[in-house]
Amino acid sequence: MSQTSTPHAASGSHGGHAPSPGMALVLGAIGVVFGDIGTSPLYTLKEAFSPHYGLEGNHDTVLGVLSLAFWALMIVVTLKYVTIIMRADNEGEGGVMALMALAQRTFRQGSRSAYFIGILGIFGASLFFGDGVITPAITVMGAVEGLEIAAPSLHPFIVPITVAVLCCVFLAQRFGTEKVGRVFGPIMTVWFLALAAIGIWNIFDAPEVLKAFNPWWGVRFFMEHGWHGVFILGAVVLAVTGGEALYADMGHFGARPIRQAWYFFVLPCLLLNYLGQGALVLDRPESLKNPFFEAVPGWALYPMIVLATMAAVIASQAVITGAYSVARQAMQLGYIPRMLVKHTSRDTIGQIYVPGINWLLAIMVIALVLVFRSSTNLAVAYGISVSMTMLIDTLLLALVARALWPTHRRWVLPLCVLFFVIELAFVVANAVKLLQGAWFPLALGIVVFTLMRTWRRGRALLREEIRKDGIRIDSFLPGLMLAPPARVPGTAVFLTADPMVVPHALMHNLKHNKVLHERNVFLNVETLPIPYAPKDKRLKIESIGDEFYRVYVRFGFMETPDVPLALMRACDYGGIYFDPMDTTFFASRETIVASANRGMPIWRDKLFALMHRNAAPATGFFRIPGNRLVELGAQVEI
Repeated sequence: MSQTSTPHAASGSHGGHAPSPGMALVLGAIGVVFGDIGTSPLYTLKEAFSPHYGLEGNHDTVLGVLSLAFWALMIVVTLKYVTIIMRADNEGEGGVMALMALAQRTFRQGSRSAYFIGILGIFGASLFFGDGVITPAITVMGAVEGLEIAAPSLHPFIVPITVAVLCCVFLAQRFGTEKVGRVFGPIMTVWFLALAAIGIWNIFDAPEVLKAFNPWWGVRFFMEHGWHGVFILGAVVLAVTGGEALYADMGHFGARPIRQAWYFFVLPCLLLNYLGQGALVLDRPESLKNPFFEAVPGWALYPMIVLATMAAVIASQAVITGAYSVARQAMQLGYIPRMLVKHTSRDTIGQIYVPGINWLLAIMVIALVLVFRSSTNLAVAYGISVSMTMLIDTLLLALVARALWPTHRRWVLPLCVLFFVIELAFVVANAVKLLQGAWFPLALGIVVFTLMRTWRRGRALLREEIRKDGIRIDSFLPGLMLAPPARVPGTAVFLTADPMVVPHALMHNLKHNKVLHERNVFLNVETLPIPYAPKDKRLKIESIGDEFYRVYVRFGFMETPDVPLALMRACDYGGIYFDPMDTTFFASRETIVASANRGMPIWRDKLFALMHRNAAPATGFFRIPGNRLVELGAQVEI
């Protein structure tokens, strides 16, 4: 059931969400979806007036920066993501990988265009991990730095406190977010109300700041500062970080609750706070050191620091769990090795914990804090990965609109040009900060991209080698049945990537044990480029004679594959009954041998061999019980 034929298609309905969102979904979206963009006021204006950009807090400059931030929020987040791109859903799911899958459908499978789109989508997903590393560091540190305003003598303790908070965040991940998540919505609602209240409190002192809604002040800023005024966009982009998360989290809450929360609550609160900070700077230019906490009345400073830290933890939590979801999607689509995935909720399949991703993020986030040591320094590194991901989203959106929205592409495609120009300016403005720290998220994205492409290519080469050395089943079985081996009771299930070729595990079983089971199944598990496999596509069973069967089990990229459960339901599809206690699973565990002058450069062969050696076995990923499993080794040269 494709929902992409028109940009007005309903989206986000998977999982039993009611057509009318209701306050529960809106509140949940406020707590989870808007954490990143909702904590941007902690550091955006402070970074814009940091010594790095050399701006003075005079009347015209303040109004110019505020006008740029306002129109960035309106054009990039409100118009592009909330109004347009959230209509491009893949069976209710969003995010750069879902958009990539939609765009690839517009081209012939296997074509160069489809390949290039895949490269774009995977690079965008790689950049997401760069964002996932910096967001927890900059948000928590930006909140803790409020202590300097309350008590300057606490400055030496900022970094240790930040590290302690982050350690607690990552240590708590293994318990899941189900219980804590219930209070995310109310806490973030209080946070946004506090942002609005602080903004209104300060706007009364300098109502002149309301002129920033006029785009002329943004144009005038560039006229006064010349071509190097473009560099300030490196700070302005901080106001829209988290915009992509609105689209990526669409599958959890649906598009309508996110839109309602943004239009009527989150956006007004953010704008009021930015205007309030600007009004404070106009009234007291010395507050530029930390305009967010300087704008807070003295009696509310410590409560606001606590609330800001809680909001920063929630924002970090959302990014971390988002990294788990992206990692699971990448595993399902075959872009990264399988890892241990733990479910932390009995009721919600999306509540997962990936220990490998968690501790890798923890090490990098804490290392960032210890190296950069302030949110201002981190802000220099922030933005490049976000702006490049947004640029990739725009390119993919244009492809989807061109092919799938014939009646609306006349106005969507010109807007894509506008988005492209703005986001390209964001990329250029952040690129000039490469030597100051912006190299880190870009380098991290390139490393992740290299790993993902190496794994994908290596798996393809491995399948080719297995197929090349293998024997086709349609020629093997007739010969085998001429002199059949002894048959033993039970069912043997052989996991294979190519159900047309005799699995290595079957050959080894015949060679060493010289027996066959009464019933033999060649099982192929496939991940579809849609979030959830329809019931009619879940299972396909083919009888190939003499109690041999080919069975295809299909899962969506958002599902957790449970092969035994799927097989237990096979009688509903073809009359085969699998007795869990009378079924043995056979799998081959390949050892990769790297060789020169073959599929990939030797260093990538060795990298793939290392990744393959440390990957979790497919049997565990598919939830096959260990007491029903036999693994047989095989050596493959690529």
